[in-house]
Amino acid sequence: MNDLMEIIKGRKSVRTFDGEQVSDEHRRLLEKYIKEITNPFDIPVEFVLMDAKENGLSSPVLSGEPMYVAGKVSKKPYADVAFGYAFEKLVLYAWSLGIGTVLIGGTMKRENFEKAAGLKEGEMMPCVSPLGYPAAKKSLKDIMMRKGIGADSRMPGEKLFFDGSWGNPLKSDETMEEILEMVRWAPSAVNKQPWRIIVKDGIRHFYEKKDRGYTGDATGDLQKIDVGIALCHFVMGLEDKGMSVNISVADPGIEIPQDAEYIASAEIQKI
Repeated sequence: MNDLMEIIKGRKSVRTFDGEQVSDEHRRLLEKYIKEITNPFDIPVEFVLMDAKENGLSSPVLSGEPMYVAGKVSKKPYADVAFGYAFEKLVLYAWSLGIGTVLIGGTMKRENFEKAAGLKEGEMMPCVSPLGYPAAKKSLKDIMMRKGIGADSRMPGEKLFFDGSWGNPLKSDETMEEILEMVRWAPSAVNKQPWRIIVKDGIRHFYEKKDRGYTGDATGDLQKIDVGIALCHFVMGLEDKGMSVNISVADPGIEIPQDAEYIASAEIQKI
């Protein structure tokens, strides 16, 4: 991918497509990239490309979408986080090709998508996404949805990134400023931005700030998926700058609110 920050800040959730099929070349590139996607938790996430018309797939919040991609993962600890991480890699790559996406978790006939994706017992399919070229003009429904969730705004860094303890705003860090900005601009369900990072002893600890109504047997924990997306931005940002990072799940025992949960820790190997 070219300029990662440009891709991250330029990417928009697309709900209005031009109806054209994804080109053979772009489909070939997507299929190749999908096979290469990994995540720090070594939990396989399987992606399935599905033609919308052939499989009778649609969503009332979309128009003109020619195809979908579904993600499947075995139900196990950290599956939600791994899913979000892996799916975001696909989303960013698709955008670099000019292909629009938007994660859909509920506004669809889930049984149709699960059948088309070949969902098996013991697996979950938290989200799907349309794949297609954005229309020149958004539908009124699309415009109103974006406005309703404040899709083009993000929380300030002092509410997301903490120094040593929960709620203590992280002071300016020029070395990590651009990386944290990539994290801040990560997309999330209805733009809730449920990730928090506490920096302690040089390690970045990721947490989920929970809201009610974001868990389900079929979808997993959608906000853990969002934390996985934020973690993806963090790791990709570091890799883009030639750095490496070790991801672990050893809870550092930092005091956090009751509505928060520790997710993972990131230790940068080289700056």
